[in-house]
Amino acid sequence: MKELLLYVAKSLVDHPDLVRVDEREEDGETIFELRVAPEDMGKVIGRHGKIAREIRVLMRSVAARSGQRVSVDIVD
Repeated sequence: MKELLLYVAKSLVDHPDLVRVDEREEDGETIFELRVAPEDMGKVIGRHGKIAREIRVLMRSVAARSGQRVSVDIVD
């Protein structure tokens, strides 16, 4: 799961070497914290949050196939 999020984020940004994903468990849910370079934040969030929303949908659907619950937080 973490590798998928890293792959997607690195594909979107100009500085893929600065992409970082931290993972933590909370109430039976895996929370991924995505960090990118400040100038790449708009590319990950997208216009009106559209790309961020689609990243979250993708991650939730992949997790659901294996019976997991996940969420993605984009941290600045």
